[in-house]
Amino acid sequence: MREPISSYPRVRVRGDGRQVVSQAGAVLLLETVRKTGLDQAISAALAPWRKPRAVHDPSKILLDLALAVALGGDCLADVAMLRCEPALFGPVASDPIVSRLIDTLAASGETALQAVRSARSEVRSRVWSLAGKHVPNADGQVTVDLDGVLVIAHSDKQDAAATWKKTYGHHPLTAFVDHGPGGTGEPVAVLLRPGNAGSNTAADHITTAQLALAQLPKKYRRGRQTLILCDSAGGTHEFVAWLAKRGRWLSYSVGMVITETIHSHMLKIPASAWTPAVETDGEVRDGAWVAELTGDVLAGWPKGIRLIVRKERPHAGAQLRITDADGMRITCFATNTADRPIAELELRHRLRARAEDRIRAARATGLSNLPLHHTAQNKVWLEIVQIALDLLAWMPMLALTGQARLFEPRRLRLRLFSAAAQLVTTGRRRILRLARHWPWTHEITDALERLALMPNPG
Repeated sequence: MREPISSYPRVRVRGDGRQVVSQAGAVLLLETVRKTGLDQAISAALAPWRKPRAVHDPSKILLDLALAVALGGDCLADVAMLRCEPALFGPVASDPIVSRLIDTLAASGETALQAVRSARSEVRSRVWSLAGKHVPNADGQVTVDLDGVLVIAHSDKQDAAATWKKTYGHHPLTAFVDHGPGGTGEPVAVLLRPGNAGSNTAADHITTAQLALAQLPKKYRRGRQTLILCDSAGGTHEFVAWLAKRGRWLSYSVGMVITETIHSHMLKIPASAWTPAVETDGEVRDGAWVAELTGDVLAGWPKGIRLIVRKERPHAGAQLRITDADGMRITCFATNTADRPIAELELRHRLRARAEDRIRAARATGLSNLPLHHTAQNKVWLEIVQIALDLLAWMPMLALTGQARLFEPRRLRLRLFSAAAQLVTTGRRRILRLARHWPWTHEITDALERLALMPNPG
């Protein structure tokens, strides 16, 4: 009896296959572009940058780059994966044309960036109107998470510098709209900063918040229905005062540094004033309590601010800080929400940890590396990354159901986008025949049917 020499079946490979399409599941992203009108909006925004006899529309080039990034690319040259499938993606510009467009947009500075951002904001309003019960503001409030991220530079790029973690690169400040436990999130701002930019620079937080608010539908750009979440890097007098400014009236929940004053007031809290913290299911959180600080500790802060502290037994192996007390890990945050219990407010602030999931998804979608040398070029790259992340958030929100709506980019690529198909031409129609044995084929076809039922833009 002949023994096998491998655990896998042996197949013969030939490079003469015809009418076979790889990355066929990307048709989900293409249909999302069509139904949201993203291509039309960006085309109108970038019309001033299209030359009279240009073959390739600048918007098509930008969207091709965003699609390549959404499919796993991490540099401009990865648009080649689209160029190899003209039946699915149409004509794709050559690498020199792509590079020249990036240089042109970079040379335009904030003008080109603002044009792209305006188009994204316009389309976002349409997407939210199509999303129905899955819209991020389904409960009447929009939550925007601000957080910093370190991007390592492997070469001497413009504005790269030593970071606070003793690495080398850049320190962008990001903002994401949280879709809640039933979804993911979408980017609304990325502010590129040098690696040595301060974590608690109020001016940068204000700029990022302004960019984020400009991406929201107009009715959510001011008022209590918009909640700004941030860690202790945003706990500065200037940023909190900006959020609470008369006429802006934004809701906020901002982490605070445990100062000596806060620490001394916390030690005076009587045992009866501590309230057990809660979990998302309403059950008591084991080993965690919250309390509210009042009195002169609030002096100098905007009117209506509430200062809430939490103490919690640290997990095994955790190292306590100098501001911790009685063997408990102490944290603090400020909010201006007046009509909710402190345990509920603490849970809301703790759930901003979902921002780390958004950053992980962004790292897997072009943010792990800034591929270009000049800062102006990398700002354009970050807009491309945001368009890719928008598509990866909008497609599940509009077309997927159940657990599939929670898929992060890597899982979307492995299960949906990587599906192969056979392209069949019959009459004047072209049909993609997905593999019947692929476990997630029905997810793709059902999602395409849902997108087909949506009204066309315009």
